[in-house]
Amino acid sequence: MDPEIKKKVLRKIVYGVYVVGVKQEGAVNAFTGTWVTQISFKPPLIVLAVENQAHSFGMISASRVLTLNFLGSDQKGIAQHFLKPAPAGGSKLEGIRYRLGKVGAPILEEAAAYAECEVRQIHPAGDHALVVAEVVEAGIQREADPLTLRETGWTYGG
Repeated sequence: MDPEIKKKVLRKIVYGVYVVGVKQEGAVNAFTGTWVTQISFKPPLIVLAVENQAHSFGMISASRVLTLNFLGSDQKGIAQHFLKPAPAGGSKLEGIRYRLGKVGAPILEEAAAYAECEVRQIHPAGDHALVVAEVVEAGIQREADPLTLRETGWTYGG
């Protein structure tokens, strides 16, 4: 297989850009995620891939909850903020307006929409883990077209 062709083909997969809110005991954090899709209607299940060495993956594994914050196509700056590592001893949420939802994980006040989820299964998958979660609450905070990798200029795949 030609590695350059493989990379070009895999970069044609369309990705949304989300901020995933996590909690563990009294601590909260969030990170930018892109590998997300719905996998079931009944019950409403999503799956997301999370780097299995990430601090937030440990928080998800321990608490078994998360929020999926949907960004509008004009919110690349918010997604970029949550790509950065958290400050030492701190949270990426410092200075960001959020509230804790029904499951106790952060919902960004500026997000267009959100889904609150309870983790049902976690499966190792290479350098990431697949987190299967049931949507137990959802809300729309404003109408907006979704942010995708295309609007950010970022690429994945290959």
